[in-house]
Amino acid sequence: MSDTDKAKNKIQDLGGQAKEALGKVTGDKSTKHEGQREQTKAHLKDAGEKVKEAGEKLKEAGEKVIDVFHKKSQP
Repeated sequence: MSDTDKAKNKIQDLGGQAKEALGKVTGDKSTKHEGQREQTKAHLKDAGEKVKEAGEKLKEAGEKVIDVFHKKSQP
C-alpha cells in the first residue's frame, strides 16, 4: 500500500469519526451513520490493500519454490 493510499484512508477514517461525533452531539442519526459508513469504507480499503500485498508476497514465494524445483531437476 502506498503512503498516499494510507494517508487517504486515514483522512477518510478521521472524517468519518468527526461526522459520527457531530451526529452524536447534535442527535442527528443520519450524520452519525454516515460517519460510521465512512470509517467502515476506510477500514475495508485498508484490509483490501493488505490482502493484495499478502497475495503478491505469496506469488513471489511460489515463484521462488518453482525456481528451486527447476534447478534441482536439471542435470
